[in-house]
Amino acid sequence: MSKGNVRRSLFLEKNRSIKEQEKPNQGFLSRHFKKIYPLSLQKSTSSLSLSSLSLSLSQNSNDSSLKDYITPLDRQIALSLRLIAPPERREVPVAIPNVQKQPSSEVGNGEVKRCNWITKNSDKVYVEFHDECWGVPVYEDNQLFELLAMSGMLMDYNWTEILRRKELLRDAFSGFDSNAVAQMGEKEITETASNKALMLAESRVRCIVDNAKCMQKVVRQFGSFSSYIWGFVNHKPMIIRCRYPKSVPLRTPKSEAISRDLIKRGFRLVGPVIVYSFMQAAGMTNDHLIHCYRYRECLSLAQTQYMDAVPDINIDLLY
Repeated sequence: MSKGNVRRSLFLEKNRSIKEQEKPNQGFLSRHFKKIYPLSLQKSTSSLSLSSLSLSLSQNSNDSSLKDYITPLDRQIALSLRLIAPPERREVPVAIPNVQKQPSSEVGNGEVKRCNWITKNSDKVYVEFHDECWGVPVYEDNQLFELLAMSGMLMDYNWTEILRRKELLRDAFSGFDSNAVAQMGEKEITETASNKALMLAESRVRCIVDNAKCMQKVVRQFGSFSSYIWGFVNHKPMIIRCRYPKSVPLRTPKSEAISRDLIKRGFRLVGPVIVYSFMQAAGMTNDHLIHCYRYRECLSLAQTQYMDAVPDINIDLLY
């Protein structure tokens, strides 16, 4: 063999030995890990646990390197590692229901909440009217006539001034029996108007007498004034859920319709505002503020005490 061939053989053997020394000393599983996720597996005293490795693979399962498999064996290894990886815990927010609290009707020291226009300075008769009458459904003709007459007096006085003279008014107008009031003559009208305790002008007395005559016509047509007036609200109290006094209306489309019909029938002092005050007092509408203790009581009265007159009211739907 020539010297050139010997030198070439020695050179090739040297290169092969160098390449074999440069090959990484990795096992079969390590080579597949490199393809799945770029983790460097080095010989050290602290070994990498399988669980932490699997968690890393699971958290990075969207890595593009998982899509490039050389053999089916690579794919099987990757799927196996996914199966043994612990599932990622995700915190699911708990929906808290939006529960609306019903406004309480009690205050400290055992007192009850009333509508805001009832204050510590309110007259006793006005507080009693609020607690016992206002908003309570009324179906008796004489009581309805009384409330209609007193509502007309609001043109000149407030409720407190009118309620203080309630008993005097009942005596002067025969308990507000429309039949008796309709028969009052000139002498009785003059005497009633001259009664200084009543503080009623003659025009106001004549107005009440004329309204009594109109009521008799309504009774002849509808059987009772109650049937006529309650028919405008389908014999059910209207429920107005007001939280603040400014939300309580002075007049409504319903009171305007009733006013027009009453005027058409000859009634006087029955404008929309007066009619709505009458509706509030007669319980045709429940305008107690929702935090007032009388709000729910008037709802209950509309269902229980007056069940025959309002048979189809559902108090559960009114809350």
